[in-house]
Amino acid sequence: MSDKKPAKHPTEIFIRSYPKVIFFWPLLITSFVLWLIQAFTNLVPDSDLYTVLGYVWFIVFFVNIFVTAFDFSLTMFFVLILAIVVLVFILVFMVLPRFSLSLTGLETDLTLTWQFYMVMTVILLFILGIVIISTRFEYYKIERNEIIHKKGIFSSAERFPVKSLRFKKEIPDVFEFFMLRAGKFTIMPGKADEVMILPTVLNINKREKQLDWLLSHVSVEPDEIDS
Repeated sequence: MSDKKPAKHPTEIFIRSYPKVIFFWPLLITSFVLWLIQAFTNLVPDSDLYTVLGYVWFIVFFVNIFVTAFDFSLTMFFVLILAIVVLVFILVFMVLPRFSLSLTGLETDLTLTWQFYMVMTVILLFILGIVIISTRFEYYKIERNEIIHKKGIFSSAERFPVKSLRFKKEIPDVFEFFMLRAGKFTIMPGKADEVMILPTVLNINKREKQLDWLLSHVSVEPDEIDS
């Protein structure tokens, strides 16, 4: 039973923490898609279509900032608030302007150009690209006998023993978990005074399973050697 599918268990685990801006990928995708739609339909101008696209972009923009700004520990309460706010935004910006607001001369026009979507796509892609690249230079690598904390372009490293390693996984934000399976990892390397807190670890459940297997394997190995 212990030999079941050993290839799935790595001998080293890489754990990286990302800044909160990584959760702006929905706005990046939305900007890119709307850029393509508006650029390809530019030969057939349709102000109503462009206005609707503008409403869509601002709704995604609002929801993305709202989700990133707060930790949704009181899940149902904040989900209800978010759903109500989004519904109000849809009604105010996409339904009412065609009827009541236009009669009073206060129609809200959120039409955006394809150049705007293009610039937003480039900006977000650049920032998220820099974020991903930066995590290649700072990470924790957990092996069977030690933890290696590498940071910086020249890879300065700190080493900790793994024998008494403890860790704790938390999901402080449900939406961040839904978006990128992200959560908070706290690593306590035995007797060392330093506690390693990684607030935004992607695919945290997968990392937890890998670490569970690695630590259980390390704890069993000395008994096997003594026997």
